[in-house]
Amino acid sequence: MIDRELLERTAGGDERALAELYRRHGPLCRTRAFRVLRDHALAEDAVQEAFLDLWRTAAGFDPDRAAVATWLCVLVHRRAVDIARREARRRHADELLPALDPASYTAEETLLLLLDRRRVRSALIELSPAHRQVVELAFYGGLTHSELARRLCVPLGTVKSRMTAALGRLAVVLAAG
Repeated sequence: MIDRELLERTAGGDERALAELYRRHGPLCRTRAFRVLRDHALAEDAVQEAFLDLWRTAAGFDPDRAAVATWLCVLVHRRAVDIARREARRRHADELLPALDPASYTAEETLLLLLDRRRVRSALIELSPAHRQVVELAFYGGLTHSELARRLCVPLGTVKSRMTAALGRLAVVLAAG
């Protein structure tokens, strides 16, 4: 069976067709992702996310614009770049944080950190479940607005408005506390 037929079957919900596409193109996709990420585990994450994108968007494939393998490589490259950006943000954030070695903190600093964590946890409880979810996934999970929209299956604008409302509410609650 040719790739286009497998993709059509995938668009119709055929999991075996998706598995066959993965078997055929997974090695190429992992190589492509590894070139961007230079990390095998992250490359595998990029490939899995790309194949999830394929599963959701297979019906939108236009065979006149590209071959299936080319389209898959584009999906993988996009996911790899997203992951690389997310990892860079995490590394940068880690550089800005004080040492995480508890032995390096004074007793006063440790107490202040614990109190701050409690205040933040209490403030998060004040948010609606939808608002809390976007904040937690963004700040603790390192997801971008676009990644949140895909993960939550909501429009990008919804994610942005939830985030704005949530951060505004957190600011009010933390200022009052």
